[in-house]
Amino acid sequence: MDRQTLKRYIPPAAWRAASEARYTFSRAALWPAATFHPWRRASRERLAALKDIHRGQRCFIIGNGPSLKQTDLSRLQDENTFGMNRFYMAFPELGFTTTYFLSVNSLVIEQCAADFRSLPIPKFLSWRSRHLVKPAADHIFLHTTYSGPRFATDAGGRLWEGATVTYVALQLAYHMGFRQAILIGVDHSFTTQGTPNTTVVSQGDDPNHFHPGYFGKGFRWQLPDLETSERAYRMAKATYERDGRQVLDATVGGQLDVFPKVDYDSLFEPSVVGEASQ
Repeated sequence: MDRQTLKRYIPPAAWRAASEARYTFSRAALWPAATFHPWRRASRERLAALKDIHRGQRCFIIGNGPSLKQTDLSRLQDENTFGMNRFYMAFPELGFTTTYFLSVNSLVIEQCAADFRSLPIPKFLSWRSRHLVKPAADHIFLHTTYSGPRFATDAGGRLWEGATVTYVALQLAYHMGFRQAILIGVDHSFTTQGTPNTTVVSQGDDPNHFHPGYFGKGFRWQLPDLETSERAYRMAKATYERDGRQVLDATVGGQLDVFPKVDYDSLFEPSVVGEASQ
């Protein structure tokens, strides 16, 4: 009897309880290596050194949606920034890199590991993909999991991925002490449709991101789970606001409605910049 057939005969509450027990056991099995392995110990030490290093400052978390083509990214040169997944494809045109780089999706890391290794900036990568990107002075391994919803205020422990790398970036930004995290390029909409988390292979140019070759022909990727992402974003919003901090959404035309919206260009007016640095 396959999984879907079995699911039809088991009451939903019992199925959820069994699934959560299985996920809990799976996370427990991962914990020892993710805590005590020498590579992770080194990463946790680096994360501890980054705790509150940017207290009171603002940062920009850059998604990879098509709206970036309508966003003046040159304004970010002197800002604290997080680039994610394949945003590095924009570096040559920008003429500068982001402050930090982050990727946790196993498929993305598998196909882009060589590119990641060449980036001359601090890199946060999933511990799950350590066999693809070996330790280096600028690599920090994060213990990220698919299950176990939570918002971690200390990135040295387990981070729930919330079905989007952007949520992991929000946890990192909180860990580093940023008072204000500003999202751009988080369009929260995809042209490609299908069952969430299904692995697909691109058949041509990518319509879902800022560059046609982002997930170009032949690239394997997983369809988005926007519902889970929204659940995660609400957890981030609550945690930031509870601590007197703020997440703003400056995405041009973005469809996400969890965070307060703000005009991107207004963020660079002297009064706004002054307030953000206090």
